[in-house]
Amino acid sequence: MSPRKRASEELTKEMILKEAQTQFEKKDFQNVSMRNIAKQLGCSHGAIYYHFKNKAELFYMIIEEHFSKLNALLDETTEGPENDETKLKNVFLRFIEFGLNHQSQYELMFMLRNKEVDSLSQQAANESYQKFAQAVQSLSSNQLTVADIWSIFIALHGFVSYYRGFVSHFEEAEAAAISHVNFIVSGVKSKPKL
Repeated sequence: MSPRKRASEELTKEMILKEAQTQFEKKDFQNVSMRNIAKQLGCSHGAIYYHFKNKAELFYMIIEEHFSKLNALLDETTEGPENDETKLKNVFLRFIEFGLNHQSQYELMFMLRNKEVDSLSQQAANESYQKFAQAVQSLSSNQLTVADIWSIFIALHGFVSYYRGFVSHFEEAEAAAISHVNFIVSGVKSKPKL
């Protein structure tokens, strides 16, 4: 067994977050403990508490970072020089690309379900969904309802969920993703104007 590290010297937040994410991806939230994380890092569990007050805070920081990456991708896509329809297609494609290129993270963000996890990820998820909804509404040539935007999100989520585990990267499903996105956009375009 390796000697234990002192909390303030060698152990970093990044190391803890990386190990915690690995464990959250392999086990249910309830089956991950600060002691197990510390054991894998070769330190005392007190060293983990030096950086994080509890497992919930640790999980939230992981989820928040993933949502920040997705949000940045959406921002980058909507700020491009393309016309609105192309940007809308790209927003949908980038969402699918993120989901298929970051399958473990996507699962933590959107597919892990239990009361404790839902409450921890709710704020970050809501903020990200609002960003998605605003981008879709602003890029659409028609006025969309809340239900319309939710249906679009579910259609994209369904695509990622279906291909998750069957492909390793977005490129393997890119042709199907483009076809799916074109179908969604054609539905958005054909929606009667209010």
